[in-house]
Amino acid sequence: MKFTLEGWSKALAPSLAESANDERIPRFLRNTFPHPYTEECAELFVSAVEKMQDKGLFYAIVSEGKAIGGIDLTLMEDVHSKQAELGYWLNPAFWGNGIMTEAVRRICAEAFEKLPVNRIQAQVFGENIASFRVLEKCGFQREGVLRQSIYKNGIFYDERIYGLLASERGKV
Repeated sequence: MKFTLEGWSKALAPSLAESANDERIPRFLRNTFPHPYTEECAELFVSAVEKMQDKGLFYAIVSEGKAIGGIDLTLMEDVHSKQAELGYWLNPAFWGNGIMTEAVRRICAEAFEKLPVNRIQAQVFGENIASFRVLEKCGFQREGVLRQSIYKNGIFYDERIYGLLASERGKV
Protein backbone atom coordinates (compact mmCIF):
# COMPACT_ATOMS: atom_id res chain seq x y z
CA MET A 1 0.00 0.00 0.00
CA LYS A 2 1.32 3.43 -0.92
CA PHE A 3 1.69 6.10 1.73
CA THR A 4 3.72 9.21 2.47
CA LEU A 5 5.14 10.73 5.62
CA GLU A 6 3.97 14.33 5.80
CA GLY A 7 4.30 17.08 8.37
CA TRP A 8 1.13 17.50 10.40
CA SER A 9 -1.18 20.27 9.18
CA LYS A 10 -4.59 21.59 10.11
CA ALA A 11 -5.93 20.09 6.87
CA LEU A 12 -5.17 16.61 8.27
CA ALA A 13 -7.01 17.19 11.57
CA PRO A 14 -10.38 15.75 10.43
CA SER A 15 -8.84 12.53 9.12
CA LEU A 16 -6.58 12.34 12.19
CA ALA A 17 -9.66 12.44 14.42
CA GLU A 18 -11.37 9.78 12.33
CA SER A 19 -8.34 7.45 12.18
CA ALA A 20 -7.29 7.85 15.82
CA ASN A 21 -10.77 7.34 17.26
CA ASP A 22 -10.55 3.56 17.49
CA GLU A 23 -10.46 2.07 20.97
CA ARG A 24 -7.76 -0.44 19.97
CA ILE A 25 -5.18 2.27 19.27
CA PRO A 26 -4.56 3.68 22.78
CA ARG A 27 -4.39 0.21 24.36
CA PHE A 28 -0.59 0.14 24.06
CA LEU A 29 0.07 3.89 24.06
CA ARG A 30 0.73 6.38 26.83
CA ASN A 31 -2.25 7.98 28.51
CA THR A 32 -1.56 11.24 26.68
CA PHE A 33 -3.20 9.63 23.62
CA PRO A 34 -6.90 10.34 24.27
CA HIS A 35 -9.96 8.22 23.68
CA PRO A 36 -12.37 9.19 22.34
CA TYR A 37 -10.21 11.11 19.87
CA THR A 38 -12.25 14.11 18.77
CA GLU A 39 -11.60 16.71 16.10
CA GLU A 40 -10.78 19.12 18.93
CA CYS A 41 -8.11 16.66 20.16
CA ALA A 42 -6.72 16.51 16.62
CA GLU A 43 -6.58 20.30 16.29
CA LEU A 44 -4.84 20.64 19.67
CA PHE A 45 -2.32 17.97 18.67
CA VAL A 46 -1.53 19.64 15.34
CA SER A 47 -1.07 23.00 17.07
CA ALA A 48 1.26 21.46 19.65
CA VAL A 49 3.35 19.68 17.01
CA GLU A 50 3.73 22.89 15.00
CA LYS A 51 5.50 24.39 18.05
CA MET A 52 7.82 21.37 18.49
CA GLN A 53 9.54 21.24 15.10
CA ASP A 54 12.96 21.83 16.66
CA LYS A 55 12.45 18.85 19.00
CA GLY A 56 12.54 16.08 16.39
CA LEU A 57 10.58 14.66 13.46
CA PHE A 58 6.77 14.51 13.61
CA TYR A 59 4.85 13.00 10.71
CA ALA A 60 1.42 11.91 9.66
CA ILE A 61 1.25 8.63 7.78
CA VAL A 62 -0.92 9.64 4.83
CA SER A 63 -2.74 7.47 2.31
CA GLU A 64 -5.05 8.88 -0.34
CA GLY A 65 -4.85 12.32 1.27
CA LYS A 66 -5.91 11.15 4.75
CA ALA A 67 -3.96 10.63 7.96
CA ILE A 68 -4.08 6.93 8.80
CA GLY A 69 -1.45 7.03 11.53
CA GLY A 70 1.39 8.95 13.07
CA ILE A 71 5.10 8.50 13.70
CA ASP A 72 7.61 10.67 15.50
CA LEU A 73 11.15 10.84 16.77
CA THR A 74 11.53 13.14 19.76
CA LEU A 75 15.00 14.34 20.65
CA MET A 76 15.98 13.54 24.21
CA GLU A 77 17.82 15.95 26.52
CA ASP A 78 20.67 16.31 29.00
CA VAL A 79 23.00 13.29 29.07
CA HIS A 80 20.70 11.61 26.54
CA SER A 81 21.05 14.46 24.03
CA LYS A 82 22.37 12.18 21.27
CA GLN A 83 19.28 9.98 21.41
CA ALA A 84 15.75 10.20 20.07
CA GLU A 85 12.66 8.33 21.20
CA LEU A 86 10.51 6.67 18.54
CA GLY A 87 6.73 6.51 18.81
CA TYR A 88 4.04 5.45 16.35
CA TRP A 89 0.46 4.33 15.84
CA LEU A 90 -1.65 3.17 12.91
CA ASN A 91 -5.38 2.81 12.35
CA PRO A 92 -6.26 -0.91 12.69
CA ALA A 93 -7.83 -1.00 9.21
CA PHE A 94 -4.25 -0.72 7.89
CA TRP A 95 -2.53 -3.22 10.21
CA GLY A 96 -0.70 -6.13 8.60
CA ASN A 97 0.26 -4.35 5.37
CA GLY A 98 3.89 -3.49 6.19
CA ILE A 99 3.10 0.21 6.45
CA MET A 100 4.58 0.75 9.89
CA THR A 101 7.73 -1.24 9.12
CA GLU A 102 8.38 0.96 6.10
CA ALA A 103 7.48 4.15 8.02
CA VAL A 104 9.96 3.23 10.79
CA ARG A 105 12.68 2.53 8.20
CA ARG A 106 12.09 5.89 6.54
CA ILE A 107 12.02 8.01 9.69
CA CYS A 108 15.10 6.31 11.17
CA ALA A 109 17.09 6.81 7.96
CA GLU A 110 16.09 10.48 7.93
CA ALA A 111 16.95 10.90 11.61
CA PHE A 112 20.46 9.49 11.25
CA GLU A 113 21.01 11.70 8.21
CA LYS A 114 19.56 14.99 9.54
CA LEU A 115 19.55 14.91 13.35
CA PRO A 116 22.49 14.87 15.79
CA VAL A 117 21.61 11.41 17.12
CA ASN A 118 23.64 8.26 17.64
CA ARG A 119 20.79 6.15 19.03
CA ILE A 120 17.07 5.74 18.51
CA GLN A 121 15.09 4.13 21.29
CA ALA A 122 11.60 2.66 21.42
CA GLN A 123 9.77 1.68 24.59
CA VAL A 124 7.08 -0.92 23.92
CA PHE A 125 4.34 -2.45 26.05
CA GLY A 126 5.36 -6.04 26.81
CA GLU A 127 2.28 -7.47 25.12
CA ASN A 128 2.51 -5.50 21.87
CA ILE A 129 3.95 -8.31 19.76
CA ALA A 130 3.23 -6.56 16.44
CA SER A 131 5.34 -3.60 17.54
CA PHE A 132 8.27 -5.88 18.50
CA ARG A 133 8.15 -7.37 15.02
CA VAL A 134 8.17 -3.96 13.35
CA LEU A 135 11.23 -2.87 15.30
CA GLU A 136 13.10 -6.13 14.82
CA LYS A 137 12.49 -6.03 11.04
CA CYS A 138 14.06 -2.57 11.07
CA GLY A 139 17.22 -3.73 12.83
CA PHE A 140 16.39 -2.64 16.39
CA GLN A 141 17.88 -4.76 19.15
CA ARG A 142 15.96 -5.70 22.27
CA GLU A 143 18.08 -4.21 25.03
CA GLY A 144 16.09 -5.09 28.09
CA VAL A 145 12.83 -5.45 29.91
CA LEU A 146 11.57 -3.18 32.68
CA ARG A 147 9.33 -5.52 34.62
CA GLN A 148 5.86 -4.20 35.47
CA SER A 149 7.00 -0.63 34.81
CA ILE A 150 3.78 0.38 33.03
CA TYR A 151 0.46 0.72 34.81
CA LYS A 152 -2.51 1.32 32.54
CA ASN A 153 -6.21 0.70 33.08
CA GLY A 154 -5.58 -1.23 36.28
CA ILE A 155 -3.02 -3.60 34.72
CA PHE A 156 0.76 -3.78 35.12
CA TYR A 157 2.74 -4.38 31.92
CA ASP A 158 6.38 -5.11 31.30
CA GLU A 159 8.12 -2.60 29.05
CA ARG A 160 10.58 -3.71 26.40
CA ILE A 161 13.37 -1.34 25.44
CA TYR A 162 14.62 -1.47 21.85
CA GLY A 163 17.53 0.47 20.41
CA LEU A 164 19.12 1.18 17.05
CA LEU A 165 22.56 2.77 16.73
CA ALA A 166 23.81 4.95 13.90
CA SER A 167 26.51 2.34 13.25
CA GLU A 168 23.73 -0.18 12.58
CA ARG A 169 21.94 2.06 10.11
CA GLY A 170 22.63 -0.27 7.19
CA LYS A 171 19.98 -2.51 8.70
CA VAL A 172 17.33 0.20 8.39
